[in-house]
Amino acid sequence: MKTEKDVSPELTLFTATEVAGILKMNVQVVARKLSSGELEGYKLGKEWRVSEPQLLGYLEKHKNSKVGQSKAEKTVATFFEGGKLKEIPAARSKRIHILRHLVSQLDETTIYTEKEINAFIRKYHGDVCTIRREFIGHKLMVRKDGKYKRVSWNN
Repeated sequence: MKTEKDVSPELTLFTATEVAGILKMNVQVVARKLSSGELEGYKLGKEWRVSEPQLLGYLEKHKNSKVGQSKAEKTVATFFEGGKLKEIPAARSKRIHILRHLVSQLDETTIYTEKEINAFIRKYHGDVCTIRREFIGHKLMVRKDGKYKRVSWNN
């Protein structure tokens, strides 16, 4: 027979003051983060409550995940959001990391039509012409008679 304790697990809720203590932050800063939605929580009357999973989610979102990443990984993380390329980097050193990241998702043995390459690029960014030209210009792909092939490179 199930008891009440078996049916619902214990839910731990923290007040804004408790969250501030845990995070070593000012209570007013925590209250602003709750009001803006940066920190998820529940407003019960005039008081905020934050569940343990919400607090852990906030910490996970704000961890310094770039430590230990290579320059290429950091660049990709900076310029991609939700799987889409936010913008084509102006700096050549960053652009090559983005282009290599995109091209690395293509099969080295497949020969693609221009239409297929455009469809592939469009999944990430709307400026297919520029990116396709950059692939060729940086020798990441070769083009002949409207056919494209990925070039392998050493990292």
